[in-house]
Amino acid sequence: MIDTEEQLAAYLTTLRAAVWVAVDTEADSLHAYPEKVCLIQISTVEGDRLVDPLAGFRLDPLLDALAGRELIMHGADYDLRLLEKHHQFIPATIFDTMLAARLVGHRQFGLSFLVKHYLGVELDKASQKANWAVRPLTERMERYARADTHHLKSLSDQLRAKLIEKGRYSWHQESCARLIQDCTNPEPVDEDVVWRLKGSNGLSRGGLAVLRELWKWREKEAIAANRPPFFIISHDTLLDISAAVAEKRPVDPLVPARIPDHRRISLMKTIRQAMTVPPANFPDFIRRENHYPTEAEKKRFLELQKHRDRHAEVLDIDPTLIASKSVLSDLARDWEKHSPRLMNWQRGLLK
Repeated sequence: MIDTEEQLAAYLTTLRAAVWVAVDTEADSLHAYPEKVCLIQISTVEGDRLVDPLAGFRLDPLLDALAGRELIMHGADYDLRLLEKHHQFIPATIFDTMLAARLVGHRQFGLSFLVKHYLGVELDKASQKANWAVRPLTERMERYARADTHHLKSLSDQLRAKLIEKGRYSWHQESCARLIQDCTNPEPVDEDVVWRLKGSNGLSRGGLAVLRELWKWREKEAIAANRPPFFIISHDTLLDISAAVAEKRPVDPLVPARIPDHRRISLMKTIRQAMTVPPANFPDFIRRENHYPTEAEKKRFLELQKHRDRHAEVLDIDPTLIASKSVLSDLARDWEKHSPRLMNWQRGLLK
């Protein structure tokens, strides 16, 4: 485990000289709030190393050594978001083995399946939900972490060859570039939407006002306790309490008995404050514009769907890789407006 600046400095020489680099990360999203990067796994021809981002030294030299080169990753979307959010790191290019597997036709594309399928190796996934912020890591956790990158080069070599053989390597390159773009350019948080939990559209405006205050309370409690919000109180309980307050029903039976006394007191205080919000300040309902397709649009959708499915069958890939139903609906409504959302290879198949 690299957990000092001196160890990192010594490793950077090896990393900078590496002809290929595989990278993965582990976070503590199931155990802490907000989550953080707890481990960075790196494999090169020289072997597998673990870097400890929690050890207190600057990671800039490591990230600089990783910049400007292709990184082999698997299912990179979460890793990309983590590294950009917490360390402002965006790789130049990646080779995502999950995307590669899907583009060559695999319907199963988890790392365990692919490593067993191509390399005949059985991975131990027992530490998948471990708390990666705990130190020291157990020997089993270290083995699990190293295995996540150890096989990526061999796997990527076989998948790269298949992509080239099938004439889809450029598709994969474009897909990886789009993945980097999508995962490292987060949309601004809409303060009027972020607190609207699934199911909140069934609340009255008064209930929404209560939910908004309860959501803010839960966020503060989660950060203070360094625990995911659902450990503080569940989504469904927040919705039930919000509806009960708005309808002037008792809320005590809805508050979980396991909540500590200090948190229960704070919760009840928040509920009382929410009850004082004047109706003029109640949140508005979000009215979504429902588009009802014309007969011409329905016909165009079916044509696009059949065209997509024919290509997918010939290529032996999941049709949604070419375009989802929602994308097809938008294209049927206005091709010129929505086709720029497609990647070049997708657009070429749908024309």
